[in-house]
Amino acid sequence: MRRTGLLHAELNRVIAAMGHTDLLVIGDVGLPVPPGVPCIDLAVVPGTPSFAAVFEAVYAELAVERVTVANDIHAKNHALVAVAERLARDGVAVDECAHDELKRISERAVAVVRTGETAPYANIVLHAGVTF
Repeated sequence: MRRTGLLHAELNRVIAAMGHTDLLVIGDVGLPVPPGVPCIDLAVVPGTPSFAAVFEAVYAELAVERVTVANDIHAKNHALVAVAERLARDGVAVDECAHDELKRISERAVAVVRTGETAPYANIVLHAGVTF
């Protein structure tokens, strides 16, 4: 048993198996999961777990070189704007696209992690980096 960090066994397995440029999506409760893409469903009740809690736990474990978010966040999700700005300051490239394009990108993900988040456009595509 792990003492600290990410405790979810399935999510740990997915992250450990990811290679450079593989995609992992963290999404709100309403983000559709494309057919054939595994869903790690963490949603319990609306709001639990939050996008922020899941993102922080995953980001602490996964080398991320780039993220993709929907450009709708500027009008609808100021918390995710703050996350994107922080990532950019940390040297992570931040790409923006239309929400429909983000859903198409999700089709190539190794998994979609479904949170209980109900804030609009609380979705992010993490592009795996390397640690060397």
